[in-house]
Amino acid sequence: MNIDSIQNGVVIDHIAAGCGMKLFNLLGLDGLDASVAIIKNVQSKKMGKKDIIKIDADIALNLDVIGYVDPDATVNIIKNGILTEKLSIDMPETLVNVIKCKNPRCITSCEQELDQIFKLSDRDNKEYRCIYCETKAK
Repeated sequence: MNIDSIQNGVVIDHIAAGCGMKLFNLLGLDGLDASVAIIKNVQSKKMGKKDIIKIDADIALNLDVIGYVDPDATVNIIKNGILTEKLSIDMPETLVNVIKCKNPRCITSCEQELDQIFKLSDRDNKEYRCIYCETKAK
């Protein structure tokens, strides 16, 4: 398989195997008017298998989304075919309008203008809870 290198854009690397599509969807990359490659189950010495997303456009990404899906992922910024910046990601303390509360009794179900806000409740288990009803994010 041959995936061309990118000249100006972003590579999200070291994504846990199987999480690439979730990240693609949460970042809204399907609406992007640029080439995007999702490479799944790539062999990795460090991880065994991993996913990679290559975006052939210089865009701003929501790092909170990446940290929520996989805090061990890295974001590489490519300019003129050269790696110019490598960002390590961490779990965000707060997620705003990234995911929706699944509790039908939550106030966000009937008050559509309210932001969907989740707080990190357990770093070890990567657990987030709705600030309004304490429901665990799935």
